[in-house]
Amino acid sequence: MQNIWLLAGTALTLGFVHTVIGPDHYVPFIAIARARNWRLSKTMVVSALCGLGHVLSSVVLGFLGIGLGLAVGHLEKAESTRGTIAAWLLIGFGLVYLVWGLRKAYRARPHAHLHYHADGEVHVHTHKHEGGHLHIHEEKEGEKITPWVLFLIFVFGPCEPLIPLVMYPAAQHSMSGVIMVTAAFGLATILTMLTIIALSSWGLSFVKLGKLERYSHALAGGVIFISGLAVQFLGL
Repeated sequence: MQNIWLLAGTALTLGFVHTVIGPDHYVPFIAIARARNWRLSKTMVVSALCGLGHVLSSVVLGFLGIGLGLAVGHLEKAESTRGTIAAWLLIGFGLVYLVWGLRKAYRARPHAHLHYHADGEVHVHTHKHEGGHLHIHEEKEGEKITPWVLFLIFVFGPCEPLIPLVMYPAAQHSMSGVIMVTAAFGLATILTMLTIIALSSWGLSFVKLGKLERYSHALAGGVIFISGLAVQFLGL
């Protein structure tokens, strides 16, 4: 039992470190929440569900490996493959969101028209076409789809440190040990995610972009794209 408590403590520490050094665990949520003006409660719920899917997918893979009699090395290779897929999904999502955001910003650009009156008066009206031509159903669809895209990416995202930690109590046929280790790692991961996201979202609420506000979606996409590149090519 002492070994299980030691493993649980190790899982707690690794969950915290694993999350802090992985920008993909919080950057997408911070960026999307800022761009889409999500309430903090919605941001927290979406982030927590994605974090739960992130942890449980690795647990399921671990149990599947145990059931098939696979060695830790084989499971770690599977996790590595999942990590590559998740990174490319994040890169693709960021790039698509960046392009969409630029298109949206272009449509929302203010421009002027000269207006001539019968009495000879001439004045300029500045306006945007975005308000008149905005397709509300597209915005609503985007609100529904975006959390699911994030969830899918996180389900593919691996928890590499968790696999070897879970394998030991599983090999000892200790289900309580598996639950303790998984719970410690999962709680550390999700709570660290939520803390970073909440603090960052609160800080960004004081940042006013001014004229750059119409580029908020493009900026969010760019940040997500860069975080995906960092995960894939820098191993973060």
